[in-house]
Amino acid sequence: MTELLTWLYPWMKTLHIISVMSWMAGLLYLPRLMVYHTENAIIGGEMDATFQVMEHRLYQYIMTPAMVATWLFGILLSLTPYVIDWHQIWPWVKLLSIILLTGFHHWLGARNKDFVLGKNNISGRQFRLLNEVPTILMIIIVASVVVKY
Repeated sequence: MTELLTWLYPWMKTLHIISVMSWMAGLLYLPRLMVYHTENAIIGGEMDATFQVMEHRLYQYIMTPAMVATWLFGILLSLTPYVIDWHQIWPWVKLLSIILLTGFHHWLGARNKDFVLGKNNISGRQFRLLNEVPTILMIIIVASVVVKY
């Protein structure tokens, strides 16, 4: 198993990076969609329905599979010999940040359901501020991996 992981390492890393990029794109775009949804759509209107379809498809068909792939390839990379030294701080900072990012992902899914039920109580301004969460976590994750403190 160890030899296989080592042999597949470049491909796992490639697929991990592609998955992360896809997931991050969705994490940055969905809150922005929710800003426009909140500020421009009347509950039950045609635009409301259009935003709901867009948000659902982004979350269900792009973001969630990308998140699962990110976790899968990340776990495989972490099992590859000599890739991570768990005695250092950086892998723990990265792991905590990824867990928080995953929590934010699921929180967005719950907000998606709020829109479907016509029960959104978050303003466009609040969604704009919340849109910074994945950016901040992304910076922490990238800095952790590159600097390896």
